[in-house]
Amino acid sequence: MALMTIISSLDELYTHRLQDIYYAEKQIVKSLPKMIENARNDRLKSGLEKHLRETETHVERLEEVFSLHGEKAEAVECPAIDGIIEEADHLAGEVEEGDVLDAAIIASAQAVEHYEITRYGTLVAWAQELGHDDAASLLRQNLDDEYGADQTLNDLAQERINRRAG
Repeated sequence: MALMTIISSLDELYTHRLQDIYYAEKQIVKSLPKMIENARNDRLKSGLEKHLRETETHVERLEEVFSLHGEKAEAVECPAIDGIIEEADHLAGEVEEGDVLDAAIIASAQAVEHYEITRYGTLVAWAQELGHDDAASLLRQNLDDEYGADQTLNDLAQERINRRAG
C-alpha cells in the first residue's frame, strides 16, 4: 500500500492539482489519435487534430509552470481522467461506425473538455491567490483553449452530427 501524502496548504494542493492535470493532458495526447482515427466526419476529425496540437502545447505550458516554480514537471495518476478515457473507449466499442459513432466521440470528448475546464479554472484561481501571476497567465491560456474546443464540439454536434445520427 502506498503512503498517503497529507496536503496541508493551498500551495501543496495547487502543486498536486498541477501534477494531476499534467498527467491528464499526457493521457489525452495518447488517446486523441484513436478518436481521430475513429471519427468519420471531416470537420470532427480536423477539430480533434487541432485539439491534439493544442493539448501538446498544454503539456509544454504546464512544464513551463512547473519551471516557474523551480520544480521538475511531475505527474500524479488521475483516476478521473483514466475513467473518462476508459468510458470513451468502451462506448466507442459498442457503437457502429458512422454518424452515431461521431456523436459518441463528441460526447466523450466533451466529457474530457469539461473535466479540464474545471481543473484549469480552479488552478487559475489558486495561482492568482498564491501570487503566481505568470503561471496563472499560462494556465488561463490552456483554459481558454479548452473552452474553445468545447464550443467547437458543441457546434459540430448541434449543426449536423446529432441530426445525422438521429
